[in-house]
Formats: sequence, C-alpha cells, structure tokens
Amino acid sequence: MSQLHFLDMYGALIAAPSISATVPSLDMSNREVINLLASWCESLGFAVEITELDNNPGKYNLAAKLGTGEGGLMLAGHTDTVPFDDSRWQFDPFKLSEQDNKFYGLGSIDMKGFFAFVLNALQEIDNDTGLTNLKQPITILATADEETTMAGAIEIAKQNKLKPARCIIGEPTDMVPVYTHKGHMSTAIRVTGKAGHSSDPDAGLNAIEVMQLVISQLLKLKEDIKNKYSLSDFKIPYPTLNLGHIHGGDNANRICGCCELHIDMRPIPGISIPELQAMLLQAVAPINDQYPNAVAVHDLHEPIPAFSGSTDSSLVKLAEKLSGEKAQAVNYCTEAPFLQQLGCETIVMGPGSIQQAHQPDEFLAMEKIKPSQEMIKQLIVASCF
Repeated sequence: MSQLHFLDMYGALIAAPSISATVPSLDMSNREVINLLASWCESLGFAVEITELDNNPGKYNLAAKLGTGEGGLMLAGHTDTVPFDDSRWQFDPFKLSEQDNKFYGLGSIDMKGFFAFVLNALQEIDNDTGLTNLKQPITILATADEETTMAGAIEIAKQNKLKPARCIIGEPTDMVPVYTHKGHMSTAIRVTGKAGHSSDPDAGLNAIEVMQLVISQLLKLKEDIKNKYSLSDFKIPYPTLNLGHIHGGDNANRICGCCELHIDMRPIPGISIPELQAMLLQAVAPINDQYPNAVAVHDLHEPIPAFSGSTDSSLVKLAEKLSGEKAQAVNYCTEAPFLQQLGCETIVMGPGSIQQAHQPDEFLAMEKIKPSQEMIKQLIVASCF
C-alpha cells in the first residue's frame, strides 16, 4: 500500500466535521469520517463493513477486520465530536493547527485522532514484519453518536456479531489504562399543576411549590445513596446526584402550571440503572399520592450503566506493563459497558488528556505522540502476533 503519513490522516479526520448534538440544527452525519477510515483500512487489507444505524439516518458504524475467526483485539472509538463555541476557539476547529508544540483541532483527542494512531501503528507493523503474520484477528470499530445517545455502541452490542477477545477503547486517558468507570443518567422530573390567577392561590396548583417537595425528596435520596453505596476504587467513591437545571412558570402574577427539573446521576458498579430508576420513582411516590399524577419522571437519553472490569485481566496487566501505569477508575463514562457485552476483556486507554475533552482549543501535546504510537503498536503486536 502507499504510505499514509500520520499527520495527513490526523488532519483529514479533523477536517471532516462530524458533530453529534441533540439540537437538530447542529447535528451532522459522520459519513465523511467513516469513508476516510474505510479507504485507509481497505488499503491495509481489512475487510470493511459499513452499516447505517436503525432509526438514525445519516449515522454509520464501521467494522473493519483483518484475519479470520473469533478472538484477537478490537480497537474501538467514536467518530463524532461535541459541538463547539466558535467565540471561544482561537483556532479553526476543522483544521489541524500547530502552535507551541501542540496540535489543535476538534476531535484531536476526543477522539477521532485515535484512529490515526491505530492506522499508523498498523503501517509500521506492516513495514516491519508484514500484517500477514497474524495469529489473532484485528478489528477496528468506529461508532456513531457517542457524544449524545451512544446509539452506535448500543447497536453493536445488540447485534452481537463481533467476537473479539480483547477491546481497547481509545478515549483520552494519557495512555493510562482504565478498568472501571461510573455510569450516567440524565433524568427529567416534570410537575404538572394547575395554572390560575395569583390573586386566588386555591384556584390552582402551583407546580413550583410541588417541585419544592420533589427537591426535598431528591436531596434525601442523594444522601441515602451516598451513605449506602461506596467503592474505594474511585476518587469520589459514591454515586452522585446533581440538580442541574430547572425551569417553571411564565409570569409573577400567574400560578405556575408546569415546572421541570433535570438531574444527573452517576452510578458506580454494584448499583444498576433499574435500581436507581426505581429509587427515583419511590422518592416522588408520596408526592403523587398527595397530588395524583402531578409528578412524571423520564430519561433524557438512554442511561449508561457503570463499566466494571477487573485489575486481574490479562489485558489490564499487559496495558500496565507497557504503560508503566497502574490501571485506574474514573468518574466519566464511555462506550465500554456496551462493548464489554460482546464478551471481551475491555479497557479504556488512548492518547491525549481527558482535561482537553469538550474544551475550546482541544489539543494533543506533540511530545505524547511517539510514546503513544509505540504503546499502541506494542498492544497490537502482543495481542495478535
């Protein structure tokens, strides 16, 4: 194959906009990124399959495989990025820019850039010994909509066609292996009252007043889960509950007819999404008894369960050996709990710092490139050759 330069691939990925957003006017297809990856993978001899997501037109997953049979290593990542605030970026988000020993661009570390690292490693292996000497297959998985719904990874898990023995998800961890992380729930709690003129309070039901009762119950739940569940692996060892957004009413002289609160919950391994959902419903049940059907609870997106791995797995031990770092637990979440359902040992480990994720002027430090490239290459060789 003709040699693809690392920075050329890196720049091409950043130049292909692939924003996913819950706001339709900002949401984009990821097809351009998928097409680039398909072309590069095919040039290395991979068999490529591209699938459009069910009920998500314009959003695609790519699975590229070299070798036959089950097992081997899957290198996985998402192809989308978050939206950006143009007024806060000093650089063009869709152009690879170099300054002060940093490469800037949207998706440079979260996480389209990871695919350039993987393909560069495969090229080096091909140049060294050839890719035909595989003992175990290599799979590259590129998913859609991780930043919003995780629909791409969820669909891969439901299809259950891929059967790797190991999976590395290349989110930015500074090449420190992550073996477990918290989950994520975003929930809307809506109180429906009865509007009316403020001069006659008894003629209506003030949704803000009822929401005050809801918040009181939620703060009790927050303390309950903090005291009941704990896992010392995490810096913040308990599940968290955050009251993040509230809106209600339309005028000072009207009884508020509707009030909505959005909360964020971060479960740890050992407490499931259904358990937390049941706790929320139980917390608001007394208020619904007092004001029938006034309080409704629904998810703002598909909940993401906690990811629970083991520090004793062979993949964790290999990653610790190659990186010189102990595997960690982190508070953010990834596609790991869904891809783990394929039956593979799974870790999160990739180039770049999580501190740059979702930030203006997202960048990759140049001094991290060579060490990261070498580690990814060694992970592939140790797993598949």
